[in-house]
Parts: sequence; structure tokens; C-alpha cells
Amino acid sequence: MDKRLGVAFIGAGFSAKFHLQAMVGVRNLDIVGVYSRTVTSAKSFKKLAEDLGLGSPKIYNDVTELLSDPAVNAVWITTPNDTHLEYAKLVAEEARQGKGNIIGVTIEKPLARNVREAREMVKAVEKAGLLHGYLENQVFMPSVVKGKAMIWRYGAKYSDRPYLARAAEEHSGPHSKWFWIPTKSGGGVLLDMMCHSIEAARYFLYDPSKGKDSLKPKAVYTEIAVLKWLKKKYIDELKNRFGVDFSKAPAEDYAMTVIIYEDDEGNIVVSETRTSWSFIGAGLRLSFEVLGPEYSLFINTLQPELFVFFSRNIKIPASEEFVEKQNAEQGLMPSLPNEAVTYGYQDEDRHMVDSFLKHKMPRENWYDGLLVTQLMMHAYLSAEKKEKIPFNPASVEDYIPPVARASWEPGSILP
Repeated sequence: MDKRLGVAFIGAGFSAKFHLQAMVGVRNLDIVGVYSRTVTSAKSFKKLAEDLGLGSPKIYNDVTELLSDPAVNAVWITTPNDTHLEYAKLVAEEARQGKGNIIGVTIEKPLARNVREAREMVKAVEKAGLLHGYLENQVFMPSVVKGKAMIWRYGAKYSDRPYLARAAEEHSGPHSKWFWIPTKSGGGVLLDMMCHSIEAARYFLYDPSKGKDSLKPKAVYTEIAVLKWLKKKYIDELKNRFGVDFSKAPAEDYAMTVIIYEDDEGNIVVSETRTSWSFIGAGLRLSFEVLGPEYSLFINTLQPELFVFFSRNIKIPASEEFVEKQNAEQGLMPSLPNEAVTYGYQDEDRHMVDSFLKHKMPRENWYDGLLVTQLMMHAYLSAEKKEKIPFNPASVEDYIPPVARASWEPGSILP
């Protein structure tokens, strides 16, 4: 086992800084480099890493120089969706040519915008012989990991396996401009957030003693719609905030997907996932439910152990001090003392670092990201056809959703 891991980031925005917060609780790593197309973001990232005691990363103006630096052992890719394929291939090619000391690469969700891109990325890291981690934080959330262990160790053992998992992620809309341009991002809330919920629900439903392959997807059914962001007031808001005319190329702000699985004993189990950019509450809400014959599980991140109250007589500037994507600064406010821990980033990063140091493939890797991408493309295809469709990877190998092609017409979700 190597003693320490030199980690470099490609991307220095919101998610990258979330990972820095998480890495404070991870041993045996040093943040040694960062590349960003925005110099101010790279400088801000460097300062935060220094302030957190994680090292003094070198800022690179050329990503290939970062990848050939012998101090870099692993790369975290935290860039917008439309750059994932480009940077994944660059990392893989540099490693294949032996120009540096890179042994592993991780990438933020979703792995890719479509199956074609995801497949090319997987082939690239396989060819380079790289270890790869898929940064799906929700399957590392302490409550999710503990909850799964409890229902399988006791509920499934003394009753029977769980048969229904529900997962949802909801907030009031993304921070950055590129999310609102589906021809660039690859989709709307389904691609942005249902990747989380699909994988979290699958995680709860597979038998830990048998592994992920014991659960096979059989059919997918989806509804997508724009419930909020095509109203004139909100079209104008996006124009003012980001310079984006959402009415010309809209994306879904609501998605609901049902996936039917079959386990290795022939049992049918179901995942229900819901995501939206049209939720107004205290802030980001992650919720999970699991049902079995004689048990159930419930998780809601907006029901934490800490609440604060501010009366109407206190005027606080807009912030996200209490919870991510906060929508108010008055009243009874739920607060997460450490979002990086609650949302699973710390345990996720710890697992990736430990796996790379031990030269082992992480338990959440790009093969999982590929399957999630296949499931999301089935979801878009189901919504397009307005019917339940059988799971058939070949049917979505070259599929590009109408949302991503700017040819989607939201219309009505009524039959």
C-alpha cells in the first residue's frame, strides 16, 4: 500500500470545493494540483485547500502538464457534463503513454450525457489500465449505508428481502448557467439529479451478500414535464440571471421514473424515483423510503437534529449558511452541521482514496455510471414514447434524448 495519494482536480467550481470540505476528514492525501478554465476559480480553490490544511495545489494552465506531473497519482474530474468525455480521454491517454504516475481517476455524476459517451469513456480507462471511481455520493451517505445494513441484516434475514425503494432529490433549481442549456448539459432534472436517485434506490434493493449483478433491470417507465420554469416570470428570471432563453430550448424540471428489477431468485422488486427543480422549501431535500414485508425505512435530510429560528424582525442577507440551495432566511430553519458528511462526500472520497492507495477498484465505479446512464436513456425514451419499455441496452446505445437535441415539446402529460 502506498503511503499517500497526490490528488489533482480538473475543475474548481461548486462540486470541487464540496470535495475539499469532505477531504478534511480523509487521511493520506495531499491536494497537489488544480486545472480550471477560469483562473479565479482555480485561485479560490487553491486558497480553500490551503486554509483547510490539505496542501498548496499548483495551478496549471495546461491540463496535460497537470497529468504528466509525477506528484499527481489520482485525478478528480468535477467539470460540466459536456466536458466529461474530453477530460476522461485526456487522463486515460496520458496514463496509457506512461507520462505520469496516475493510477486512478474519479468523475462527478452523471458519468456522461448519453450511452455513446459513457461507453467511450469506459473503454478509454480500460485501455489505460486505470482504476476508476464514480462519484455518486448518495450511496455513501452515512444514513443510507447504515439503513441498508439494518434492513438487510435484520429485516431481510428475519422476514424477506425489501421489495420497494423510493428515492427523491428536489430543490429550486441549479446554480450555474450550463445546467439550463440542455443541448450542452445533455438534459434537465432527470439527467442532473435522477442519476442520484436511481443509483440510491438500486443500492437499497440489491442483496449485499450477492452484489449488484444479482439485480437485473427489466422495464422502465417515466414521465417528464416542465411544471414551473416555462411560466413567464421564471423565463424572465433565467434571462436576467444567466442570459438563457429557456423557452427556446426547455428541459424538464420534473421527472418520475419507475424501474422494475428482477433478482437472482426471480423476485420482482421496484424502484420509484422523483426529482424536481420546482421544489420550494428550506432547501435541498433528499428523501428515501424502503419497504419490506415486516419493516420500513425513512430518511429525510430536511429533518435533521439541528433547527434554528429567526423572527420576522431579523433581516438576514441571502445565503446558504444553513442548508444547500436555501430558499429563506427567516422562520424555523433546518441546518446541517456538516453537509459534506451528511450527503456522503466525506465517506465517498475516503473510499476512493483508500481504494487507489490499495490498488483496488472502488465499489462505485464507471461500470455503475454506465448502467445509470443506460437507465436514464431508457427513462427519456419511455417519456418520449409515453409507454413502459423493456430494458434493452442496445436500444439506447446511440440514443440522444429530444431534450438534448432541442427538439422536445413539453406539451401535456395527460394521455
